[in-house]
Amino acid sequence: MKIAPLRWPSCNDGYAGPLPRPMVLDTNVVLDMLIFDDPHIPSIRELVARGEVRWIADQAQRIELERVLHYSQIAPRVSYYGKTPQGVMADFDAAVEYVAEAPKIRFTCTDPDDQHFLDLASLHQAVLVSKDRAVLKQRKRVATHYGATVGNVVVLDAAEPAAAAA
Repeated sequence: MKIAPLRWPSCNDGYAGPLPRPMVLDTNVVLDMLIFDDPHIPSIRELVARGEVRWIADQAQRIELERVLHYSQIAPRVSYYGKTPQGVMADFDAAVEYVAEAPKIRFTCTDPDDQHFLDLASLHQAVLVSKDRAVLKQRKRVATHYGATVGNVVVLDAAEPAAAAA
């Protein structure tokens, strides 16, 4: 699927909920954030560090991450980057704000494992960053009906770093 960038802060236009705005990261993005050196992650890391977003997660996300860390194609890469599953889970626990599991929204994701990301983002009108096509296909629906913003990359607007430095 083509890149669906979320331009920060303009992707928040129309958001009237509490600040800082909640952000949900799917498991692949979490892996990129906590283990791999993905070039698209620094902007998310910066927003979290500056307190401009609240990285939220529920227990279903934690359980999924813990399971994925032990997959045969992931575990060697975790080790390659000098990490352990326990260390990654500790970093995850320290970084996220845990919230209650969200009820299912009326739209169903074609990948049942990813439904909870849409549910949580919709309940909290969050920014959802996902690499999953099934999730990205729902972005217009959850924006229109629930006020969530979905994309696969967060890009800081050029004026944003200058404004932060002022």
